[in-house]
Amino acid sequence: MSEVWKQAFARVPELLAAHVQISVSALALAMLICLPLAIWAARSPRIATLALTVASLIQTIPGLALLALFYPLLLGISAIIGGGISAFGFLPALLALTLYALLPILRNAVTGLSGVDPAAKEAADGLGMTSSQKLYFVEAPLAAPTIMAGIRTAAVWTIGAATLSTTVGQPSLGDLIFAGLQTQNWTLVLTGCLFSAALAISVDLLLGLIERGIRERRRILVGSGMAVIAGGLLAATLPLLIARDNIVVIGAKGFSEQFILARLIGSRLEDAGYSVRYRDGLGSAVVYQALSAGDVDVYVEYSGTIWTNQMQRTDAPPKSEMLDSIAQWTSDSHGVEMLGALGFENTYAFAVRPEDAREKSLKTLDDLARVSSDFNFGTDVEFLERPEWRMVQAAYPIRFKDARSFNPTFMYPALASGEVDVISAFSSDGRITANDFVVLADEKGAVPSYEAILLLAPERADDDRFVAAINPLVGAIAVENMREANYMVDREDDKKTPEQAAGWLNEKLRE
Repeated sequence: MSEVWKQAFARVPELLAAHVQISVSALALAMLICLPLAIWAARSPRIATLALTVASLIQTIPGLALLALFYPLLLGISAIIGGGISAFGFLPALLALTLYALLPILRNAVTGLSGVDPAAKEAADGLGMTSSQKLYFVEAPLAAPTIMAGIRTAAVWTIGAATLSTTVGQPSLGDLIFAGLQTQNWTLVLTGCLFSAALAISVDLLLGLIERGIRERRRILVGSGMAVIAGGLLAATLPLLIARDNIVVIGAKGFSEQFILARLIGSRLEDAGYSVRYRDGLGSAVVYQALSAGDVDVYVEYSGTIWTNQMQRTDAPPKSEMLDSIAQWTSDSHGVEMLGALGFENTYAFAVRPEDAREKSLKTLDDLARVSSDFNFGTDVEFLERPEWRMVQAAYPIRFKDARSFNPTFMYPALASGEVDVISAFSSDGRITANDFVVLADEKGAVPSYEAILLLAPERADDDRFVAAINPLVGAIAVENMREANYMVDREDDKKTPEQAAGWLNEKLRE
């Protein structure tokens, strides 16, 4: 087995355990909600119509959007009650996946209970059964196969949708899929998909066995299916039950540079005796809030992101002044310590193909504005909604013919292939140099500085051993080395993993 596959499989046990935990919890909560509601709805057509309509409306919301909606909702509730509710990780994923599982369970349960033969009900009434006895001895057994079919559908949906919980900080097999997509490491993508699919198929087959046992009234089948599920659940969650001391959670956003820097930080903390876990693929707002709440211990942010997103500033002061203001603001507002800048900047940079730069004399953003009406613009998925884009538009009369959003992995190939004519690249990305793209000068300073900065959770600020382990990174990473490390992961041939790139970068720092 190749080293790439070994590294992918090494991450599976812990991620599979977390995936099982969130999927089973969501499915169990959905059943707890749906089954009593279905009994009520089966006896009241009005309640049935209302419940099924609401469940159907929820089902129309994309799973990723449902997860995203719970993050600000839980933040708001936590702020109102003065804390105590985490908007990061397990809880938002649990609530979103539970809602997503409601419809198939509720619909099948209502259908099964409503479809019980009236003659069977009349016979039960003739025997003098109470409503509870009739439900337990007659209606539930007859409706059970239909109800189980709904649970099977919900289980498959929930296991598949749980891969999206990575975006709100809940570990899952989606960690492999998202990381693989960002770094074009298809081994990671395939590993995540295979284990997620295998889990869904296995659970569906076992629930099908239980369903068959109920339908044929064969207790051995029901007992066997439940025993295998219980044993599998125990085996899958065993990694979560193993106590580990000094666990550090390192956050990372969803692109190669963040994965590399997270592993660089992690290697140094492991050398200092800490156990490390990574939370990859997080959005800017999610990871900062998680840090301030102590759900993440450390991550690398960019000064311009804090300046524009968190502080809501629209000016662009000198770098040193900005860094001082950010350090003061994070400390005063959330108790977050800015340990320092790493030594390189990764700002938004407008890049074009070299032939277009020559033919159209493109050197600055003013030059780009002159031809922008003929250009198609490609960006990452969030740039068009960020304050930086509005600041650029305010400074330059840029009006593109069309604008499209890409995953950063596919944005650079889109420019190289001619699908778009200009992109909002990242200045420390090695693919700029590799493709000979030309970066246009921002002479008016519309885009603020984006120094890479180390942020620490409030609880870690006073941990001297923790600080001592990562403090040597401050001011030590040159942009040329960061570009090379990024390109190691992003290039198509002789691709390296983020761990390997981080190891190379660590060696460069020791030279």
